[in-house]
Amino acid sequence: MRDVLRHHLFWPVAALVALLVANTVARPGFLAVTVRDGHLFGAPIDILRTTAPLLLVALGMTLVIATRGIDLSVGAVVAVSGAVALSHIASSPDPESPVTVLTAIGLALALCLVLGVWNGFLVSALGIQPIIATLILMTAGRGVAMLITGGMITTVNSAPFKVLGSGFWLGLPVAAVIAFGVFAVVAFVVRRTALGMLLEATGINPAASRLSGVRSRTLTWTVYTASGLFAGLAGLLISADTMAADANNAGLFIELDAILAVVIGGTALSGGKFNLSGTLVGALVIATLERTVTVLGISPLVTPLFMALVVIAVTLLQSPRMRERLTAARRRQVMAPPEPQPAARPDSTPDSTEVKAG
Repeated sequence: MRDVLRHHLFWPVAALVALLVANTVARPGFLAVTVRDGHLFGAPIDILRTTAPLLLVALGMTLVIATRGIDLSVGAVVAVSGAVALSHIASSPDPESPVTVLTAIGLALALCLVLGVWNGFLVSALGIQPIIATLILMTAGRGVAMLITGGMITTVNSAPFKVLGSGFWLGLPVAAVIAFGVFAVVAFVVRRTALGMLLEATGINPAASRLSGVRSRTLTWTVYTASGLFAGLAGLLISADTMAADANNAGLFIELDAILAVVIGGTALSGGKFNLSGTLVGALVIATLERTVTVLGISPLVTPLFMALVVIAVTLLQSPRMRERLTAARRRQVMAPPEPQPAARPDSTPDSTEVKAG
């Protein structure tokens, strides 16, 4: 039992189960999944669809944090991706054409890839601190998206593109299939090859890894490029779900949710060892938490506070120092000396010595 409590995924999974139980108590049919027109419907399916964009962004964020970095520009990249794709479809004479949709997707992902390369260039080649380098694109990216859309909310009606956000494949949401498929591929690459070990070595000590022959700058450049690509794919899923490109609100604060998902999953912001399975659970916790707010009828005014309390509770339970203090407190209670018993009342009968003396 003690080993289970010490596992890095115990408290995130426990938080996820607690949220599901709270939702089920508030709405008994919460976990029910039905089949309609050959597709799965229900709250768990909605949670998977909601998790998809966040999982993609958090996946790239995990790789960046593993190299002792941070990427604050993913929200702006999400907005740029949706703006490019929908603007191209809207300006096309045939928005329903699969060729038009594929071209829009290709243009959006190519531009997001370039933006990721730019972040990697600033961090690895010029040596700018990651928080400053990505902050540049965080502020400029929204402006780029505004230029692409002309400062307007671009809306289109394209059935092939809408499939990305609200379509189904084999009964499951296409967005979830894409996100979890990308996650599986990345997890296989970083855990079944030497790439994961090299990323951890770069994050633990970049200078020592370079001296030992590890191309830490190339790895750093690569993870920022991957982060931009994954954020661009998440932007396509978000824009396909709403069929609108809003440069001001698309992907707003998703970088903070991604960082929270990484932290809840047990990956330290100091770099080094990272946990992709924990990131997956963290993304599910945040998506379920957003759903819980709606089910429990919590006022939107206190929703950020409610979410912050849950995140604080999970991170505190994961903290090694907090767990050491809790363990020490339990040991003190077990090893505490017994309370002194009250002294026995004196007997009124004289003792044996006094009787003999008489």
